Amino acid sequence: MFDAPADSWYLWIGVATTSALALGVAVALPSTVPPDAAGVANTVDAVASSPHEATGEHSLDATGIKLGPHRVALRNDGGTAHAAFAYGPVTPVREDSPLAPVLTGTPPATAFANASQFRTATATARNRTRQWERIDGKLIVRRISWEGVDVTLVGT
Repeated sequence: MFDAPADSWYLWIGVATTSALALGVAVALPSTVPPDAAGVANTVDAVASSPHEATGEHSLDATGIKLGPHRVALRNDGGTAHAAFAYGPVTPVREDSPLAPVLTGTPPATAFANASQFRTATATARNRTRQWERIDGKLIVRRISWEGVDVTLVGT
């Protein structure tokens, strides 16, 4: 009366396999959400579309950034997220760039001898090969208009 059916060992193997697969899926899921690339793009667009000089900041929940003239990519343990800018192209600024002081508030007239040098530096920054950079902190966006050079600088 309490005997196990003849095919019960198949049932136990199936249940054990299903349980192992469910555990594997649960362990493989990321523990954090992907970074907010759309929020970064919205901040950049808000500053870039301003009719006047403007500055904006956005806190980053990412460990890496790949910034281009038309899009941004962010990554962390939760994955990678991408977003395009509606108002571009923007000028990506690295820490070692001559544009870095201008991004953080130095007037372009102080950092550059003339508008031609400023224009050349922005063109060079836009045409640079994109690569992943480590970040921690915030993204800074600054819209500048100086002697006919209108740019939106973006960097960390």
